Amino acid sequence: MFDLNALSVAHQDVVKTTRRWLDDMVVGLNLCPFAASVITRDQVHYAICDATDDADLQTFFLTELERLLGANEHDVATSLLLFTHGLTAFDDYLDILDWFQQLLEHADLTEHLQLASFHPQYQFDGVDAHDLSHFTNRAPYPIIHLLRQDQMTKVLAHVSDPDKIYLDNINTLNDLGRQKVEALCPWGKEIKSGTP
Repeated sequence: MFDLNALSVAHQDVVKTTRRWLDDMVVGLNLCPFAASVITRDQVHYAICDATDDADLQTFFLTELERLLGANEHDVATSLLLFTHGLTAFDDYLDILDWFQQLLEHADLTEHLQLASFHPQYQFDGVDAHDLSHFTNRAPYPIIHLLRQDQMTKVLAHVSDPDKIYLDNINTLNDLGRQKVEALCPWGKEIKSGTP
């Protein structure tokens, strides 16, 4: 069970902000139909990284990989890696995400773990910068979600069309409209890429 009180006050605020996002956006809008159960059972580990240089970010990632792989899945089902100071630029975030993915591949861990990515300025490649679909992956901080592959396989076995989840999410956001989506996700309003 995750112990919020073991963290500094600043890190407690980071976790509380992230939990609000999970409650309001991810679970509240059912953007991830699998999230509610692990959140309700308090099986999410929140790991906070204040580092900004690549070596420290990589060390943090390796430590959290070991923590998740060494934990009982009933105690820690999944981990959210929260980056408070580094990776604010989306391109920098994508670079480190790519390094993390390569590490999983080189260590033959892709059959055990997968990564999901979230960022305040998340933008899908080839999609208009103002499209609401980006908000499906926008979060209050740069986040890398470590998911256990076997758990995802079990959950997806009960979903008739997993690819439809993403399309349903876009429809949900479009039905809500920009004003309500931005109210739920205020950190995602501005695109810092210089696009109008």
